[in-house]
This record gives sequence, C-alpha cells and structure tokens, in this order.
Amino acid sequence: MTDRESNVYIAKLAEQAERYDEMVEAMKKVAALNTELTVEERNLLSVAYKNVIGARRAAWRIIASIEQKEKSKGNDNHVQQIKDYAKKIHTELNSIVTDVMTTIDNHLLPHATAEESKVFYYKMKGDYYRYKAEFSTEEDRKEAAKQSLEGYEQALKGAQASLASTNPIRLGLVLNFSVFYYEILNEQSKACELAKKAFDDAIAKLDDLSEDSYKDSTVIMQLLRDNLTLWTSDGDNDDGDE
Repeated sequence: MTDRESNVYIAKLAEQAERYDEMVEAMKKVAALNTELTVEERNLLSVAYKNVIGARRAAWRIIASIEQKEKSKGNDNHVQQIKDYAKKIHTELNSIVTDVMTTIDNHLLPHATAEESKVFYYKMKGDYYRYKAEFSTEEDRKEAAKQSLEGYEQALKGAQASLASTNPIRLGLVLNFSVFYYEILNEQSKACELAKKAFDDAIAKLDDLSEDSYKDSTVIMQLLRDNLTLWTSDGDNDDGDE
C-alpha cells in the first residue's frame, strides 16, 4: 500500500469514527503530493473540511444567540464572558479558512487539469470565504465577501463553459452562490434570479441526466426551489445550502 492509499484509507476510517480533524490531516497529506486528486479523494477532502468548520459554525451561532438573550436581560457580566469565549471559536474558524485556502492555492488548483476539479475548488473558495464573512464584522466581513464573490464568479464561469446545467457540482455551486447573494450581500433579487435560472435550465435538460447523478442533481434542485419559495415569501427560516 502506497502512502497515498494509506492516507486515503485513514481518512475513510476517521470519517466513520467522526474524527474529522484527523480526516483533514490525512487528506492534506494526499493534497501535498501535488498531483490531481481523484473524485473520491476530492470528496473526502471536502467532507473532512465541511465537518470541521461545520461544528464551529454551529457553535458560533449558538453562542451568538445566547449573547443576544443575555444582552436583552441586561446581564453585562455574562455578555463579556460570552464575548471572550466567542473569540476562541472565532480564532478556530479563521484558522480553518486559512488552512483551506493554503491547501487549495498551493496544492490543488495548480495541479487540477479537469475543468470539473477547477470548478469544485473555486466553489470551495467561495464557500469558505462566505463562512468567514458570516462570523466577521466591518472590514474583515467586506474583504471575506469580496474574496467569496471572486471564488464563486470564477467557479461559475468555468461551470457554464464546461459543465452541463444538470451537473450536481454546477447546481451545488449556484445553490451556494445564491445563498451568498441573499445572506451576505442582501441582494434578494440577484439570489432569486440566479437560483431560478439554474433550476429552469436543469429542468429543461432533466431527461439527459445519467442514472449516477440523478439523485444528487434532483436533491439540489429541490433545495433551489425551496430557497426560491422561502425568499419570495420573505420567510425567516434558514436558507438551505449544500
């Protein structure tokens, strides 16, 4: 078994054990080999990082909610303690985003030859800078939003040029990009326009879908439709992203 195969196997073990920090470390070793990742390897890397940052994003939201409740009660001492605790989560979130960007920019994009891979990695850049914008304020938020927009735009340009409208990566990209417009830039009309066009384009080509990607594509299409329904009714529920 090569080092590459060994690290992929460790990543799969770590995923089963829900030890996602170790899953990230194993897949970073694969990325550091500076060769194009297979679809399986790419997905393992994505799942690892998504779970690592997902836990911190959830923690951030919970702490922010508790802070608001304590503020409304006038518990200033608790509010200060919460702010101090939140700094720890903030530091972890920043560290994960930096790590993702280093891996993508130094190891993945320079060695990606397949157009689908390039779209995948630029979408990741859009996603992780979007996550950073969620928990940042003022200039840091503006800069993260700018970087996120650039990642998504680069990904969309590649997707429109090389991926079918029913491709799950292209659909997932548009889903997340539209959430970015709605949540980060507060541009509801742009978010709806992007999501609706992607949904309509995919519906028109639904018969062309292969059996392999049918489930993935239709699940994302449903999320696009759910978001459109939510956004056009001005609901307060959480937007769905991939």
